[in-house]
Amino acid sequence: MDQTRADQVDHVKIEDILIASQRLKKVCVHTPLEYNRLLSEKYGCDVHLKREDLQTVRSFKIRGAYNTICSLPEEERKKGVVCASAGNHAQGVAYSCRHLGIPGKIFMPTTTPRQKIHQVKHYGGEYVEVILTGDTFDDSFQRAMDYVKKHQMAFIHPFDDYRTIVGQGTIGIEILNDLKQPPDYVFVTVGGGGLIAGVSSYIKSVYPETKVIGVEPAGAQSMRESLKQGRVVKLEEIEPFVDGAAVKQVGNLTFRICRENVDDVIAVPEGKVCTTILNLYNQHAIVVEPAGALPVSALDFFREQIRGKNVVCIISGGNNDIDRMQEIKERSLIHEGLKHYFIINFPQRAGALREFLDDVLGENDDITRFEYTKKNNKDNGPALVGIELKNREDYASLIERMNKKGFPYIEINKDPQLFHLLI
Repeated sequence: MDQTRADQVDHVKIEDILIASQRLKKVCVHTPLEYNRLLSEKYGCDVHLKREDLQTVRSFKIRGAYNTICSLPEEERKKGVVCASAGNHAQGVAYSCRHLGIPGKIFMPTTTPRQKIHQVKHYGGEYVEVILTGDTFDDSFQRAMDYVKKHQMAFIHPFDDYRTIVGQGTIGIEILNDLKQPPDYVFVTVGGGGLIAGVSSYIKSVYPETKVIGVEPAGAQSMRESLKQGRVVKLEEIEPFVDGAAVKQVGNLTFRICRENVDDVIAVPEGKVCTTILNLYNQHAIVVEPAGALPVSALDFFREQIRGKNVVCIISGGNNDIDRMQEIKERSLIHEGLKHYFIINFPQRAGALREFLDDVLGENDDITRFEYTKKNNKDNGPALVGIELKNREDYASLIERMNKKGFPYIEINKDPQLFHLLI
């Protein structure tokens, strides 16, 4: 189906997904659907992880990218293709370009992790050029569209294209083929909506009673807000941390499909996502990127509903930059209530700092950061202090001791502007 016609539809033909599944056998692997014992015991249900982090380019995006490019007329394909992406779609397009021997221009936000940029160049080789521009996906998307208009090349949309959605829908085929019984719940990451539009289309066609739950980062709730208002909404600002799912505006086509097929969309705090990333690595030896961790993060919000049920979480990608791990750990500790930052004005008396260490800090509390905010007269100036607790419950007693000893302070964790400025 061409894109002009796709703009007029609001559903996916199942036969198109089946055809795409055959086409993708040339470049994709049938990723495993793994039963996870620890998560199943934790939530009292059967949790299966669809491991798209083990896909050819370590994410599901190769499916939609390759299917779309292969669907182009030969004459159009030879001219080359253009895409905009925060990383995974770019890798899928780059891999496809090299496999098919066609040129590609890849527009990526300047905030894209270095590991993803390196991978795009690796997969595309001499066939692709990476162009870093803008701070968000939406910025790079606009620059890519300007390039397409100027050079009359085909644009490979990361989500709002019928052919892309069809390609992503092949994951649904694999899930249902591998499960021994129908899924009760399927949790899917939502960025622009291509993945959940494709997967929900196939699964709902076979098992209409299955609950398909979309999961967005709290700082980029574009699909949730759009469904709430009954129209596609463009967010003014977004938190770019979950880079694979942080978009200001979902697709028009993906919105129409999700409006019919998706049972709920929930938002998960970025800090919660970080905790999940660490748990998946430490407890399950799975390396997952922030967007890929969203579905597992959502299970805590559905504890009662999923008890005794058959649950699938799609791990959409595993392209995580090791340089981000310190930030991930920090965000997790703050979200879990174990890391707190303060501006503290120490009383101007001898031994005030020692008094703070002896009488305010708890036995298991650690100072992880300490720096005076003034270069001169340090002894008389406030200090930035980071404190890590062993238990979340220790916070109240820490504050109580600080008030009792008369140390004036500002809690930076509760002041977003100060936090971003100082931390």
